[in-house]
Amino acid sequence: MRYKVLLIDDEPGALEGMQLWIDWARLGFDVCGTSGNGADGLNKIRELKPDLVVTDIHMPLLDGLEMIDAWQKEGDRNVMFAIVSGYSEFEYARRAMRHGITHFLLKPVDQEEAEKELEAAYRELCREREKQRITRIAAREETVTLVKKAALNEPLSSDELDVLGRLSAAKEAWNFCLVQCDPPVYARMREIAAAVLRDREAMYLVDIGTHSFGIVYGVTPSKGAENESLQVLEQLSEAYSPYRVFMSTGLEARSLTQLERCLQTAKEAIRYNFYDSGYGRIRKYESVQARSCQYHYDQVRLIDRMTGALNVLDAAGFCEAVASAAESFRQAMVEPETVKNTVIHLMYQMMDHLSELGDERSKRVLDEYYPFLLGLSEAVIHLGDLMDCLLVCGNDAIELLSREQALKSQGIIQEINEYIRAHFREPLTIRKLAELFYLHPVYLGQLLIRKNGIGFNELVHNFRIEEAAVLLKEGRLKNSEIAESVGYANYGQFLKHFEKRMGMSPNEFKAKN
Repeated sequence: MRYKVLLIDDEPGALEGMQLWIDWARLGFDVCGTSGNGADGLNKIRELKPDLVVTDIHMPLLDGLEMIDAWQKEGDRNVMFAIVSGYSEFEYARRAMRHGITHFLLKPVDQEEAEKELEAAYRELCREREKQRITRIAAREETVTLVKKAALNEPLSSDELDVLGRLSAAKEAWNFCLVQCDPPVYARMREIAAAVLRDREAMYLVDIGTHSFGIVYGVTPSKGAENESLQVLEQLSEAYSPYRVFMSTGLEARSLTQLERCLQTAKEAIRYNFYDSGYGRIRKYESVQARSCQYHYDQVRLIDRMTGALNVLDAAGFCEAVASAAESFRQAMVEPETVKNTVIHLMYQMMDHLSELGDERSKRVLDEYYPFLLGLSEAVIHLGDLMDCLLVCGNDAIELLSREQALKSQGIIQEINEYIRAHFREPLTIRKLAELFYLHPVYLGQLLIRKNGIGFNELVHNFRIEEAAVLLKEGRLKNSEIAESVGYANYGQFLKHFEKRMGMSPNEFKAKN
């Protein structure tokens, strides 16, 4: 800690000597100026604002004690004084103690003795500054406590109301800036705010929740954009932009006793940050007071579309369903908690599917997503990031489930084909087959195409016409009997599929064979 010192003496040689042979820098002082008389010295004190003034007593125009008396009557700021006095004037100098002066340098000044006295003055300045700092902190903490009580609508005594009234008079209006932080970054964000607000006039940091705090600030509307408090908030907004932080301000109030309304309107405004594309921006209540979020929203159709794509392991369909849901939420301005609950529901469904796999890859994915899900309800996150998380989670789940299905399908496709060959004469459907083999109908249809090169219906008709050709060659049954025996209830259907595959009618086929 360094302090400024002003030297006052009507003897130029004495001033030069003190500047040259006293090691001010080592003692913790910087000489900010000199003066040759008390009147000029008084002006220099006003101008240079020194922490310590070393002054002689006998000087023209205004002696040292008169200068000190004049300064102390101004009451502008505390300044420490040290008196330079000759031996014959020592008793006279003791009168200076009535002004609270306890540091004396006797003429002729001895360097060692002078430095000891100045060291003592330095330590006293340090103690006084620390005392003032502690006093300021204590006073500010008391103010913060009162401001917090007002914001939370806690009972206030008449004395407390008087204090808030006096504080309110410092600014034309007051407001509340609400700051919500993602839990992992809360401590850091509060630390940044505390550093920026330290010793700021008419700005107070108050804790109001587990992961949120507020900044109570005074404004001078007539100054508009030049208002210092608003500039500080913009500074914080910029510092917070890389982090998941929401900020909002409420309606201004004329008095700190009306802070509850400021806080409540800030809470209403902050919900709309969910629909921003970034973080750290300050949402003003005035910009949203005519809008309203939907608390009751039928999201069943959106959920069905996403779960449907998941069930058939359709990554492209799932991506489209997520994008459609995000746009629907944004257009309807759905209450953020409703959107979060929808996403939580879907992600838990995915986790349930993955937990059934039981392999190492699925366990790693579960270990990654479960902590995120557990903290999602309290997380500060905007819609875009939330839906991105859902999309990534869904794609991971589809990839793992598809891999598992592919492994299973290697062995099961032969069994399915054999079942179809054995039962093609029956009214067999893809849905019935899917139930028998515990597969989704759509997935089963896609699997048969990938493995056989043709779809389920084509395969059934191929088996039926192949069997019909054998029976036609034998010539024991009528065409209609053959159609019925291979599974066709309608002869027209049999005829259509026979001609399509064989390139001729059943009668033509019999004639050739």
